[in-house]
Amino acid sequence: MRFLNNEDLPTVAIIGGGPAGLMAAEVLSHAGVKIDLYDAMPSVGRKFLMAGKGGLNISHAEDVETFLSRYAERRGHLEPMLMAFSPDALRSWVQGLGFDTFVGSSGRVFPIEMKAAPLLRAWLQRLRRAGVVFYVRHRWLGWDDNNVLRFETPQGEQLITADAVVLALGGGSWARLGSTGAWVELLQQRGVETAPLKPANCGFDVDWSEHFRSRFAGQPLKGVSLSLESKASEYKPRFVFQKGDFVVTATGVEGGLIYTASAQCRDSCDATGSAIIHLDLLPDKAVSMIVAKLTQPRGKDSMANHLRKRLGITGVKAGLLRELLPAAVFNHPENLALAIKALPIKLLAPRPIDEAISTAGGVTFEAVNKQLMIQNVAGVFCAGEMLDWEAPTGGYLLTACFASGRTAGEGVLKWLQQ
Repeated sequence: MRFLNNEDLPTVAIIGGGPAGLMAAEVLSHAGVKIDLYDAMPSVGRKFLMAGKGGLNISHAEDVETFLSRYAERRGHLEPMLMAFSPDALRSWVQGLGFDTFVGSSGRVFPIEMKAAPLLRAWLQRLRRAGVVFYVRHRWLGWDDNNVLRFETPQGEQLITADAVVLALGGGSWARLGSTGAWVELLQQRGVETAPLKPANCGFDVDWSEHFRSRFAGQPLKGVSLSLESKASEYKPRFVFQKGDFVVTATGVEGGLIYTASAQCRDSCDATGSAIIHLDLLPDKAVSMIVAKLTQPRGKDSMANHLRKRLGITGVKAGLLRELLPAAVFNHPENLALAIKALPIKLLAPRPIDEAISTAGGVTFEAVNKQLMIQNVAGVFCAGEMLDWEAPTGGYLLTACFASGRTAGEGVLKWLQQ
């Protein structure tokens, strides 16, 4: 569909200049629609740039079934969008901007240049050439009594009319980059159903001793695996996650492996006041082998030296054993071996939402139709992280933001045509 080039072109207001909003703008620009994109910050794409600071992980190259499973209970809602704009399609789109991609050893997909800034610059140039007009320092305030959009700007409040609106305002994390979650109240005032915003891909508080905190805060735990405790009296993991790394912090734990389990840990904290994770400090070694090593005579060696020489356990791993286990356990090789394979850590609460990489919650899928238009606010569409879904890090967040932005843009075109 393409509108004729005349003075009566429909106007679409896109509010939010992250990946979802920019992708909606791209779809609409191909139809010749007049597009005005508004962002509260001095420039667009700030969270996108921060996410790509250490290497822009745009997607993941694993098989489709595994990829879709990362979206858990929201898979059914997101699958049509992700199939319409798949990880492979996303890679082709990046290539169309002039950037080749590669698959890392973990299956994550990156542009060759690794950074987000060159890709964003090329994308914005293309959008501007297509006629997209950008307005920064425009903070959305909702609607007035006549359903006209209200914006706070450096020149004072401005009222703006549009034939359709795409809301792509992000979640509630990293407020300094623009994702404040202030839109929740604005939509609730219009009767839009929302789920509470919660931290996702976040760290957790642990009650470390001052001794452990002062010695090991900031140190990484590498090559460990993690599982969650079941409700059964005997430990049987409900969820087992891949081997990975995370970091001990002054307040608790954070990092890749923790983020992978953060949704279940957060929900457990909400339900019971805490979550118990179990670490396998030596995932490539069997319990029987560890017992055999520990029962070897240690002579005059201290237990610390014995663990170092026999099992290579040093530093923060050794510190964790001392921090979390009763002294008596070190006198029983079988019990110590079991603890090395399933060391319990009690997580007290997720870190504050503003520290999280992303958020769960937002506009429910029941509140929007398949084209992502809000059911009771005609002509207003939602995309990106402000919808109620979550996914782990690894490219899943960005892929779904791109895909939902594309779906919203196509939905706007269909609605305008009707």
